[in-house]
Amino acid sequence: PEVLNGRTHKATVVDLSPWVEYEFRVVASNSVGIGEPSRPSALLKTKAAVPVVAPTNISGGGGSRSELVITWEPVPEELQNGEGFGYIIMFRPLGSTTWTKAVVASVEASKYIYRNESITPLSPFEVKVGVYNNEGEGTLSSISIVYSGEDEPQIAPAGTSALSISAAEVEVSWQPIAWNRLTGRVLGYEVRQL
Repeated sequence: PEVLNGRTHKATVVDLSPWVEYEFRVVASNSVGIGEPSRPSALLKTKAAVPVVAPTNISGGGGSRSELVITWEPVPEELQNGEGFGYIIMFRPLGSTTWTKAVVASVEASKYIYRNESITPLSPFEVKVGVYNNEGEGTLSSISIVYSGEDEPQIAPAGTSALSISAAEVEVSWQPIAWNRLTGRVLGYEVRQL
């Protein structure tokens, strides 16, 4: 802290965080050293301000068919800068120029799900998440790419064949399904006997 002239009886403290409670102490000093601190002042809360810290770790994906799931890491309370804190979610299909905007009025929120039957499976969306409070809208995150939910595979494996190995074993083989929007990411296969 800045050392003040001995005839000064007031000081302005700067670079404090908005909407945070502070208490202050004063110490006197001279050429011999520093004395005991004063008793703490009463708690004083700084005024609210527009939030300036955007959410981090914007991602998502998964969900059901026709859903866009967006997730983020919530902003800590000490960075919310005021009451009425919430999140602004903006998204658009990759290549589109029009943003869709949604508001989540919950301090604890970390997920938003947009449902629309016109969303095709595994479609890429540009997504950004911002913040607001009673003082106004704050900062938006940088753009992240998030994919809409998948559908179950619409194509069956081809080239299925079976080879008898022994009296109790049969080896079944097939051609893998190539990744595309109709198949999604194939996580596994199930072999059924009829």
